[in-house]
Amino acid sequence: MSIAKPLKKLASCVILDLDGTLINTDALLSDVLGGFLSKYGKQWDGREVHKTLGKTPLEAAAAIVEAYDLPCTTNEFISAINPLYSEKWCNIKAQPGANRLIKHFGGHGVPMALASNSPRVNIEGKISFRQGWKESFSVIIGGDEVASGKPSPDIYLEAAKKLNVEPSSCLVIEDSIPGVTAGKAAGMEVVAVPSIPKQSHLYTSADEVINSLLDLKPEKWGLPPFQDWVDGTLPIESWYIGGPVIKGLGRGSKVLGIPTANLSTEGYSTVLSEHPSGVYFGWARLSTKGVFKMVMSIGWNPYFNNPEKTIEPWLLHDFAEDFYGEDLRLVIVGYIRPEANFSSIESLIAKIHEDRRIAEKALDLPIYSTYRDDPYLKSCVKDGSHL
Repeated sequence: MSIAKPLKKLASCVILDLDGTLINTDALLSDVLGGFLSKYGKQWDGREVHKTLGKTPLEAAAAIVEAYDLPCTTNEFISAINPLYSEKWCNIKAQPGANRLIKHFGGHGVPMALASNSPRVNIEGKISFRQGWKESFSVIIGGDEVASGKPSPDIYLEAAKKLNVEPSSCLVIEDSIPGVTAGKAAGMEVVAVPSIPKQSHLYTSADEVINSLLDLKPEKWGLPPFQDWVDGTLPIESWYIGGPVIKGLGRGSKVLGIPTANLSTEGYSTVLSEHPSGVYFGWARLSTKGVFKMVMSIGWNPYFNNPEKTIEPWLLHDFAEDFYGEDLRLVIVGYIRPEANFSSIESLIAKIHEDRRIAEKALDLPIYSTYRDDPYLKSCVKDGSHL
């Protein structure tokens, strides 16, 4: 864990964005827009998502109508898409770490506000499916309740006013550049959690950029620290993935001396989008060889700059032969660190081995060892689907 650096400003309250920061709306957006655009012979491919990120609903709609040359006005598009969108709010998942963050600050009496460019009614509709969220926020403000949405500072200044605090004592947590711009223009400290991968270099105005909410260190801002880390690991809600072992990029054994058992990402786009890049650990089962400890990376591996997000598990056992094609099931139970770049291959290898030592030790703890007998690991892999 990193040591908190003393900052010039300490926060007494937290203001959070909603879409992309606390809830994962990307999958829902792709689903709804994909169906809508297909009626016009168009295909949503996600390339225009950056034009909608952090924008007001009107701005985002105008960007899509223009980008796809739709035969309708912006207002007609909004009228058609809103019912399709709202009927699926119940399917939106919280971002990893969101429930933990809200429960933590709420439990320590840290005042929280929710400030989103979405209309107030939409905000309340989305969070109504998340138990305890609405009650946790002292203030909720929508983009329709201020003169100008983000990147204008209006929404954050109004949140501070309603919290009865000075803007300079507020910590903003945002996923978009317009949101970061708004927070800084309001005179607040801003932590950015970029929702578009491999774009952290664009968030230079933020006071800190983190990979996911799992990496937030509240003590850096004078707020109560999390107390749930265990021996350098963070227990998470377990999740599952499985399929046949495939040949990877050929660098695990040859370049790093670390034989990873790669899984195909085909069919797992939703799973990958739900989990931040980083280093995780858990248990792995090969259908003919048994259950083993496992540490794995998810992401683009900044040192090699992968073109696609990959899953690269390392089964912590010395195998006498390859097992390509064999069914592999993983139960992921803990988190170690975010992805990082390294100045040399040697430093990368050293860090991977440190991850191994942390995972091996942690998996002997009761909080993690019980998952060795998870039913998912005992059932055979039929279609590679996750539970």
